[in-house]
Amino acid sequence: MDYIDSIEELEALYGQPAQAALVKVAQRMTPTYRAWIMRSRFCVVSTVGPEGVDGSPRGDEGPVVQELDEHTLALPDWRGNNRMDTLRNLVADDRIALMFMVAGSDNVVRVNGRARITLDADMCARFEKDGKRPRSVIIIKIAETYSQCARAVMRAGLWADGDLSEGLPTVGDMLREMTSGEFDGATYDRGWSARAKETLW
Repeated sequence: MDYIDSIEELEALYGQPAQAALVKVAQRMTPTYRAWIMRSRFCVVSTVGPEGVDGSPRGDEGPVVQELDEHTLALPDWRGNNRMDTLRNLVADDRIALMFMVAGSDNVVRVNGRARITLDADMCARFEKDGKRPRSVIIIKIAETYSQCARAVMRAGLWADGDLSEGLPTVGDMLREMTSGEFDGATYDRGWSARAKETLW
């Protein structure tokens, strides 16, 4: 199998980007990017570190991030599985990329930048819900913000085809598989709804 090994080969194959792909990039939050990102309750956070790369979903009941100023976003680290893949990576390498999605829209908005983790009490308090606060907050300095072509979401029919989850393996199924049947996946699945209700924030 042949592989492409140079930028020149790539450019010869794909040609040059259209004007819209070049002029869309901002180095800060603009009114239109702000309006879009503040409607997003879900994003995928990508980081890189000594152990490799990580893509982590983040969600909230309102905007998934807060804008501190036109160059800075804040992302709370709500409860998860305590693997801390994103956080471990950021301690070692501050590069970060966020892909924001809004249910029903085929467009995606991306932010690339640098990030650090803070335990600042006032910052954590900004995100308080029902007396609970995130253990830390990721502070993101924006390097670039831009919209992503809608074709991938359109091809997937992400919002148009309804619920496609019937018959999917459960997390319990996956855990049982990974332990050759030793992990009690059925009990894990049965208890998930109650655990999620108690530990969502």
